[in-house]
Amino acid sequence: MESPPQNPADRRPRRREGRRDRGTAAFLRDLVVIVVVAVVASFLIKTFLIRSFYIPSESMENTLQVNDRILVDELVPGLVPLHRGDVVVFKDPGEWLEPTVAAPQTPIEAVADQVLSLVGMSSRDANDHLIKRVIGLPGDHVVCCNALGQMSVNGTPLDEPYVLKQPGTTAVSGTSFDVTVPSGDLWVMGDNRYNSKDSRYNTDTPSHGYVPIKDVVGRAFVISWPISRWSVLSNYPDTFAGVPKAG
Repeated sequence: MESPPQNPADRRPRRREGRRDRGTAAFLRDLVVIVVVAVVASFLIKTFLIRSFYIPSESMENTLQVNDRILVDELVPGLVPLHRGDVVVFKDPGEWLEPTVAAPQTPIEAVADQVLSLVGMSSRDANDHLIKRVIGLPGDHVVCCNALGQMSVNGTPLDEPYVLKQPGTTAVSGTSFDVTVPSGDLWVMGDNRYNSKDSRYNTDTPSHGYVPIKDVVGRAFVISWPISRWSVLSNYPDTFAGVPKAG
């Protein structure tokens, strides 16, 4: 006995369900692709272009405050040359930082930290890096201080508006020095000159206070967080405009 023909209307819900299933699958597929592309892009940007660091100390005040986050241009110094006045992030040249023991993490915290590290947002990035301002390039003769308390580079006194001085002081450094920067190295100083363990205070380390250019991660160019502190970081070209080339 033949079955009665099926009403076409009875088939419509099934077609709609099929379309809905295919639409959901396509959406999930596209979502996965977008997430993967975003992670890969972030990894590539972090590795080759831009990286994020946070500021753990007061050594660069008032330019940078504790817990500021900055973006670092990693094309410097590989493809873009360094300039006097640049604020740079660099790996510890050796014994500049006190040894630290990483705080224990739960498995969830460890996984989250690994994910954040892919996009350059992990808090571990400050454990073995420092940030200072470039004062002397290779071959530069850097001296402090003259009768006005100024530092000079290659015989040219500097007017340094970014320096945070102690109340009642006129000199930009509480320590006098007279150095010639070796080839391939930098002389760096914090903007908070009376509270910065920089080149002046690391002359007894393996690098003798200098920072090898090969250890520079990049140039900090913007404060990205908190939003209220968003600003572009200057290398104060007017301060160093009159400094002649070394030699």
